[in-house]
Amino acid sequence: MATAGKIIKCKAAVCWAPNKPLSIEEIEVAPPKDHEVRIKIVATGICRSDEHVLSGSLSYMKFPIILGHEGAGIVESVGSSVTGIKPGDKVIPLIVPQCGKCRSCLNPDSNFCYKNSFGKGDGKLLDNCSRFTCKGTGVYNFIGTSTFTEYTVVDDISVAKIHDDAPLDKVCLIGCGFSTGYGSAVNTAKVKPGSSCAVFGLGGVGLSVIIGCKVAGASRIIGVDINTNKFAKAKECGATECINPKDYNRPFQEVLAEMTHDGVDYSFEVIGNTEVMASALSSSHFACGTTTIVGVAPSDAKMFFDPLMLLTGRTIKGSSFGGWKSKDDVPKLVCDYMNKKFNLDLLITHKLPFEKINEGFHLLCSGE
Repeated sequence: MATAGKIIKCKAAVCWAPNKPLSIEEIEVAPPKDHEVRIKIVATGICRSDEHVLSGSLSYMKFPIILGHEGAGIVESVGSSVTGIKPGDKVIPLIVPQCGKCRSCLNPDSNFCYKNSFGKGDGKLLDNCSRFTCKGTGVYNFIGTSTFTEYTVVDDISVAKIHDDAPLDKVCLIGCGFSTGYGSAVNTAKVKPGSSCAVFGLGGVGLSVIIGCKVAGASRIIGVDINTNKFAKAKECGATECINPKDYNRPFQEVLAEMTHDGVDYSFEVIGNTEVMASALSSSHFACGTTTIVGVAPSDAKMFFDPLMLLTGRTIKGSSFGGWKSKDDVPKLVCDYMNKKFNLDLLITHKLPFEKINEGFHLLCSGE
C-alpha cells in the first residue's frame, strides 16, 4: 500500500486524563517495526474495562492513552519477520497475546501468555514503546490493542487473521466481550447439560455468558441485575428467568438457595464488584458449585469470604478472555459465528459514528 513504511495521520479518541471525556484528535501512527502489524480499524465495541480507565478506578494506568480493545479491521502493512498475516487481511487485535513459547502458552489448560500487558498499565508494545503521537506528545497504548483510533499498531502475537467474509461490525465483539463471557461458560466453568446457572450482571459480557450456558445445554439460566430493563434482552439470549436482588429484603444468596435446592451448579460474576463476587460464591451449591469471576474489579478492591465455603466443595475460578488460546481460537469463533452457532446481533444495541464515542459511553453507563 502507498502508506506502507510511512507515518499515518488519522483521527483517534484520546483520553488525556481520568474523569474527562474522550477528545477526538489528529494523531500520528508510526509504521510497524519488526514483528508488528499496522491495522486500519473498521469497527470497535466499547467495554466496561475502558470505562474503568475513564473513571480512574484503575489507578495504575498512564495518560494520555488511546483506549479500546474490542476491534476488528484490515491490515494496512506489516513489519519485517511477520508471517501468516499480510496487507488486506481481515484481523482482530488480541487483548491476550499468544506467543506460543511460554509455559502458559504451552499448557493446554491455560491461555494467559507471559507477554500479556493486562493489569500492568505500562501502555507500551513489546519493544517498550508506543506508536502514537498527538500534538508532539507520546500517547500510551491500551493492553496491546488501542482500537479507538482509525489506525493502530500491535505486536504480531496479538493479532488473529479471520475469515475473509466476516462482517467486521459484528465480529469485533469477539475481540473481548463475547469471547470473554461465552468462553467463561463453555471453557472455564465447563457448564454441563441439564445444569442450573446464575449470571450476576446482564451487560454485554453477562449476556454472552448466558449464550454460552445455553449452548452448553444448561436447563436453568437465572439472570441477576438491578436494572430490570435488561431482562427482556437476557431472556432473548437464553435466560429462563431474571431476578432483581432489590426486590428482596434478605441476603440474595438465600433467595437463590430456595429457588434452586440449596444453590446453583454454576454462578458467574460479570460486574467487577467484590461484594457481588462473594454473593455469587455463596449462591453456588455448598458441595459442588462452581463460581467463575469474569468482571474486572477496581485496582484497590479486595474480596472477603469464609474459607469454610470452599472446604465443603465449592470451587472458585477466574476467567480471562474466556480461557481461549487467542491466536488459535479467535478465527474458530469467527467461523462459528459465520456458521450460526451463536448470534452476535443480540448483543448490539446501538451503532454510532466514531465522533459520538462519548455518547456510547453514556449509553453504557446508563445501562442502555
